[in-house]
Amino acid sequence: MAKIRKEMALRYHSEGRPGKIEVIPTKPCATQRDLSLAYTPGVAEPCREIEKDVEAVYHYTARGNLVAVVSNGTAVLGLGNIGPEASKPVMEGKGVLFKRFADVDVFDIEIDASDPKDVIRFCEMLAPTVGGINLEDIKAPECFEIEDTLKERLDIPVFHDDQHGTAIISGAALINALELVGKKIEDVKVVFSGAGASAHATANHYVRLGANPKNLWFADSKGVISTKRDNLTPHKAKYAQDTDLETLAEIAVGADVLVGLSVGGMFTPEMIKSMADNPIVFAMANPDPEILPEDAHAVRDDLIMATGRSDYPNQVNNVLGFPFIFRGALDVQATSINDEMFLAATHALAALAKEDVPESVAAAYEGKRLHFGREYLIPTPFDHRVLLSEASAVAEAAMRTGVARRHIDLEEYKHQLEARLGPHRELMRTILDKAQQTPKRIVLPEGELDTVIRASHAIIEEKLGTPILLGDPEVIREIAEREEVDLDGVELLDPQRFDRLDDYAQRLFERRKRKGVTQDSALRRMKDPLYFGAMMVESGDADTLIAGANLSYPNALRPALQTIGMQSGVKSVAGLFMLVFQDQLYFFSDTTVSIDPTAEDMAETAILTADFVRRLSINPRVAMISFSNFGSAPHPESLKVKRAVKIVRDLRPDITIDGEMQADTAVVEGILKTRYPFSELKRPANVLVFPNLTAANASYKLLSRLGGAVAIGPVLLGMAKPVHLLQRGATVEDITNLAAISIVDAAHRGREAEVVKGQVDKPEPAGV
Repeated sequence: MAKIRKEMALRYHSEGRPGKIEVIPTKPCATQRDLSLAYTPGVAEPCREIEKDVEAVYHYTARGNLVAVVSNGTAVLGLGNIGPEASKPVMEGKGVLFKRFADVDVFDIEIDASDPKDVIRFCEMLAPTVGGINLEDIKAPECFEIEDTLKERLDIPVFHDDQHGTAIISGAALINALELVGKKIEDVKVVFSGAGASAHATANHYVRLGANPKNLWFADSKGVISTKRDNLTPHKAKYAQDTDLETLAEIAVGADVLVGLSVGGMFTPEMIKSMADNPIVFAMANPDPEILPEDAHAVRDDLIMATGRSDYPNQVNNVLGFPFIFRGALDVQATSINDEMFLAATHALAALAKEDVPESVAAAYEGKRLHFGREYLIPTPFDHRVLLSEASAVAEAAMRTGVARRHIDLEEYKHQLEARLGPHRELMRTILDKAQQTPKRIVLPEGELDTVIRASHAIIEEKLGTPILLGDPEVIREIAEREEVDLDGVELLDPQRFDRLDDYAQRLFERRKRKGVTQDSALRRMKDPLYFGAMMVESGDADTLIAGANLSYPNALRPALQTIGMQSGVKSVAGLFMLVFQDQLYFFSDTTVSIDPTAEDMAETAILTADFVRRLSINPRVAMISFSNFGSAPHPESLKVKRAVKIVRDLRPDITIDGEMQADTAVVEGILKTRYPFSELKRPANVLVFPNLTAANASYKLLSRLGGAVAIGPVLLGMAKPVHLLQRGATVEDITNLAAISIVDAAHRGREAEVVKGQVDKPEPAGV
């Protein structure tokens, strides 16, 4: 297995383009004009502006989002002094993490400089290029001198992750572990195995958090750090204890916290046994911790344990720190990273661990439920909320302590951070914000499904309104308890025991009595949660319905159509998916309902879709898709599409629409302008209406699976009241997103109804 892992790692780094990173331009450079703007003569203009005002460099260049990861390779984690060339894969990896988790660009720079003065001078000369410097894998004690000197001399953030990263992350774990065992940080005895840069910085940070320096004990390779020893460095002497104890085992007796920042195997089961009640052990040596969790738990069942490994609970992973700390510091153009910013990062992580974990995070851990407790002290690296909470906390601390050149609105900043996570999150955040302004009652007929139960809690957390779960309340509560879901704020309703069931059945009978429904069959259908939920919306007892998580689309749609029906004038409903790419958003219709729509159906779909897109404050540009471009291949199928375009233009001249056209013609500006300058679409389309269900369904699924698009939906268009149906197998995130969309839909319908009522009730002018 070791050989396989080695070869896999070597292939990963060598296959294709060697290494893990590349530089990608952010502006077009495809034409002579582009080249003239990117370089000479156009580049002279920003140069002149920066010469007049050096701060303009943040406006005209990438400096404000660029960090240098600088190392001389003298203390690479687990490998030692391997030199600058051998350290490069690690530094490239650091750059990948910066980009992946916080959208920070990185130049990794490995330097042949063992003298601290050379490293300092190099970084001073480098500073005008970057917005911050991340020092990495530089051995102690030189790393202390380098960081302290650069912090004094430079006016950009300088951060030695090997010192502060573990301190910040383990500090959050310590806060929460002490809370769980009911101990105060100022009272606990903390014993460190290891006295290097990381241990020293971690001790300093624990003191910032409230630990008493007199309660901090250290042991290095020579034994206990005590006043009896000669030739201690200033950093070790700071925590020297006046004691005759000489070994790690001796000082571990009665310890509340054991912190391992040394090498594997340093903690023995006997040491763990000798600790105080409810001991806390952070064994953070990698890849082999000071003691394996199973060995520690074997001797203490009251133990709280953390390691640096991902295959055990409570991983103290530095990726929870440096990307987000730099993100916050860069965005306020901080001149340094100070102690208050370290503390802000720690407290943000500790607080986030106590919040409910989104389903999308659990999915990254094979669906494992994560809840605050002894095995979940700190968030996971894949929790997207770390960026929002930690970066904003660091930015706020920088502004509060006067090291920020730029002051920002923190609420607006959180929205900007969410946009960095991907355009689909930015889009959904906009929709969620709109939905939160008008919370609604949302009925979920599949109330006994665990995914739906978890989604109901997410709906409460997002402040979208009141979820109503249909089903047996006892069954729902049992599932919620098993899934550890808090049902506070969620309504449970059993259709079988509803006191107005007969009234609901009568309403359905009146609606369907000439379509084969008897009073008895109406009553039977009303006991079906899908029919019942639809009738709740029809009767005004709920505002919107979300269903289909465990059903085929036709089976979920049929009860809604029979109970609520289509909106006035609409002959066919349609399903819409939003396809979100890195730099573009498209709307695909009809992806779920009509197998072979007529020209009239296509026209109706185009109108419904355009109106929905406008409700999102986006201007729709509609392309009717075919295999033919403007009559190039006459065929009944292409003529159908052409006729649909004419119908839309006649009915709704306010909608920008054209076709029939091929898909690439619709979305490639060059094709439109050069080959079809007569097209009504002066810019590429953002709404694509397909000629049949095969084309639409296949297109959105291929793009979401192979094309890197995030698919949001489906949104059901054309219903008389807000009803939206999921795809079978929908996740909690899918359900929550569709709930938000349905609330925006319901709110829009409410405003339209008020306008109509106002027009009806408006008194006639005098004299009429």
